Amino acid sequence: MPEGHTIHRLARDHTRDYVGQRLAVSSPQGRFADGAAAVDGRSLARVEAFGKHLFYWWDSGEIVHVHLGLYGKFRRHTVSADGAVPQPRGAVRMRVVGDAKAFDLNGPTACEVMDESGRDRIAARLGEDPLRDDVDVEAARERVMGSRAAVGRMLLDQSVIAGVGNIFRAEALFIAGVHPERVGTSLAAEEFDRLWSAVCEMLRVGVKYNRIITTDPAEVGVSRGRMKADQRVHVYKKERCPRCDGRIKAWEVGARMCFACPKCQPKRGKR
Repeated sequence: MPEGHTIHRLARDHTRDYVGQRLAVSSPQGRFADGAAAVDGRSLARVEAFGKHLFYWWDSGEIVHVHLGLYGKFRRHTVSADGAVPQPRGAVRMRVVGDAKAFDLNGPTACEVMDESGRDRIAARLGEDPLRDDVDVEAARERVMGSRAAVGRMLLDQSVIAGVGNIFRAEALFIAGVHPERVGTSLAAEEFDRLWSAVCEMLRVGVKYNRIITTDPAEVGVSRGRMKADQRVHVYKKERCPRCDGRIKAWEVGARMCFACPKCQPKRGKR
């Protein structure tokens, strides 16, 4: 499932390519036919990212909500001089065609038209999104440090922090030196601050490079743009710790495999 940086990058790119245009919207697959008809020919006002959710706001008041889930993906196209776009590939739930660019949406978990109250109900279920301008860091701090749930479990809970997935979870905990099974109430303030800072930085880098990069170029010895896949992460799916050379432990936390260094991420907290 795409992590939050991918969603924010899509919102940025789609804002650039489509906002302010009257768009042709269709559903080649047919499952979104009524929704497509409701916004076809309307002008796109803005695109909003919130955690792993996308909201397309139209000048007519409708909002198209998209959640990619495990299998959803966008395919980008260039509109030819005569207005043609490639034939749909596979089961295209929604096709959007603008002046110069177009996209196809295949296999999303959700693709639906709603009003602002529907959007607000979804947003109310989500925790703080580190990439949003309206993020409330203190609210995130209270949720995490006030809970007796495992921090490694909470990081995957979108109602706690929105947009973090399995890779960022493992990497942020390693950078912060926090064991995944530590409970929130065991965290010292500086530990939460390190964890939050790591999450924010990784997500921002992810938006910029459109890929997950959690390592420091100074440590790796090459720039982020030239890193190979195995240089972009510290512990995720790794066997040895890059700092102490100890063996990385892999086990299930929050129904997903988590990776951590028992030496660099001690289980006993400071509080």
